[in-house]
Amino acid sequence: MWRDKYGEFKNSSHDHNGLGRRLPGGSWDLYACIVPTFCASNEIWGVDVDDIYAPLNFQNDNWLAIWISIPKRHIVVWDSIVKHISKAQLGEVMEPFLTMVPYLLVECVSTDEECIKYSLEQFTYERATVGVPQCSAGDCGVYALKYNECHALGYTSFPAAFCEKNVKHIREKMAHDIFHETPGFEGIEDKSSYYNDLDTYG
Repeated sequence: MWRDKYGEFKNSSHDHNGLGRRLPGGSWDLYACIVPTFCASNEIWGVDVDDIYAPLNFQNDNWLAIWISIPKRHIVVWDSIVKHISKAQLGEVMEPFLTMVPYLLVECVSTDEECIKYSLEQFTYERATVGVPQCSAGDCGVYALKYNECHALGYTSFPAAFCEKNVKHIREKMAHDIFHETPGFEGIEDKSSYYNDLDTYG
């Protein structure tokens, strides 16, 4: 949504306060955490939610991880193949988030008192490089998810076990965890057929 619709957002009209630009459809649903529906929390950005984590795809051949800190108005990018994306390219990728997240916060608040807390000024960002595990091509998606998981769990640095040597185990453990969090899994009595239908290594 952010990058696909950014051109429309950027070219839409606005008033003298900078407001009036059209946010993409579904923006409120994200802001209020009512999507995806199977794990909706109904928590509000900036009220109940301070930190947002997401994987970010670059040209269909590399996955990054981003951490958006609403209180700090700052975004941290973790990249497992740093040389693959230039500083200029990364700036283009990040621009929609730096611009539209502040706008979303201002546009979606329910009271003037809440609106005062926010500004349309762009967020800042950085690509962290020190102590960030690097990977071979093909493992960037796993690394992106693992970066976000470690940080969300409170790690101040990435553990030594988070490395290329252990990536097969990390991948399998992550797939297992995601699979068992799938809605409706616990209600299935014969789980063996469910596993077979996935044909994981087929």
